[in-house]
Amino acid sequence: MSTATENKMKGKFDEVAGKVKQSVGEATHNANLANKGTAQQVKGQAEQALGSVKSAVNETAADARMRANESRAVHENEAHNKAHDVRESIASTAQNVKNKIQDSVADYRAKHEK
Repeated sequence: MSTATENKMKGKFDEVAGKVKQSVGEATHNANLANKGTAQQVKGQAEQALGSVKSAVNETAADARMRANESRAVHENEAHNKAHDVRESIASTAQNVKNKIQDSVADYRAKHEK
């Protein structure tokens, strides 16, 4: 399958060649050659249009891939941050529990060392 650029170049070539054929056909009163030239111009224009469509599709696909990658990165970063926050919360809770236990042990010892 040809690329967008190849389609555009081939189309431009056919368009120019068709104009030449049409001009020569009209100049020599050769209706058949003039008609073939016109048909080749139409073919060239269609080929160029196909190249433009391919370019647009490629650009749209590239843009969609870029946006998907950006979105994935944002979600991965959000998940990483959330996991970090959960770990911090667990560590903080564990520290608080440890401190309360140590305070309770210290209170117990203070009451019973008398």
